[in-house]
Amino acid sequence: MRRTGISRTRASGAPKAGAATTSVTKGQTVMPRFGSNRDATSSPRAISWQSDCKVAPSMRRGRAWLRFVLLAGVLVAGATLAPAAPAGPVAVRYTEGVTHGFLTLRSTGGDLLAEGDLLQVVRPEGVDSRLVFRFKDGSLYDETVVFSQSKVFTLLSYRLQQRGPSFPEEMSISVDRERDRGRYTVTSRRAGAEAETATGEVELPPDVYNGMFIMILRNLPKDTGETVHVLAFTPKPTLVQVELTPYAAETVMAGERRVPVMHYVLKPKLGMLRGALAALFGKTPPDYHCWIVTADLPAFVAIDGPLYTGGPIWRFETVSPRGPARPGARR
Repeated sequence: MRRTGISRTRASGAPKAGAATTSVTKGQTVMPRFGSNRDATSSPRAISWQSDCKVAPSMRRGRAWLRFVLLAGVLVAGATLAPAAPAGPVAVRYTEGVTHGFLTLRSTGGDLLAEGDLLQVVRPEGVDSRLVFRFKDGSLYDETVVFSQSKVFTLLSYRLQQRGPSFPEEMSISVDRERDRGRYTVTSRRAGAEAETATGEVELPPDVYNGMFIMILRNLPKDTGETVHVLAFTPKPTLVQVELTPYAAETVMAGERRVPVMHYVLKPKLGMLRGALAALFGKTPPDYHCWIVTADLPAFVAIDGPLYTGGPIWRFETVSPRGPARPGARR
């Protein structure tokens, strides 16, 4: 495990949604390297072609296809040489308990899209954690994950319901762990189309953490990154690596005081071939940005990122209930 210090500190107050979103590209070029609980894997080199020749459309299509075939061949060959990141669950440093968090979901422009709740309770079979967003346009995002926390965090089951005009398609997802496999059922329906249902089994390593990133980041050792997995539903589940990297020490406002936070970057890693194909068709998933309080005990502040695959960048963050007006102020 390699660890290095944070190379820069920002103290400009709570990050704005728009600023955090636009900092993604900068973060990809200047992001410092931090220690990881696993061996780091090298990132693929960008490959580009340039041509000033003017050719007929049919020849351009032929050359484009040839470039695509050559690119795929190079990346497949390279992928066979790249070592796979070893799977391993994240250790429990802070056990989860009863929680009721109040949340808002906003666009990058600050418009309120939805209000939500994080509801968590400990049961004999595991911790039941539910995230619900109720949109102003009537849409619903309802995600429930059940996990165990005996020495390490382990996802046991996952449920998701999303519907309404805020989403491109209605989806109902269920995944249940059976050792290192997951049995899934995914029902999806786009507007004007018939519902489609896919069932089957998918590999489920011990470090699959759908719906659990907040608690995983709170349990990482200081200044340390990690690589975990999630299932991406398109609509069938696909296993995707996600790198969790501490990006910079910053501060945010809590009431009238500043508190230190760690700004994490969560980067989906599609692999060399899938990543190149995604870039070719403009489907590269964006990075997520998350802020975790680091003073005393860790606490969640905010996340910038898509709520669903291929979605826009939204921010969801905590809000605090306010007490009633004092008796004297009611007159």
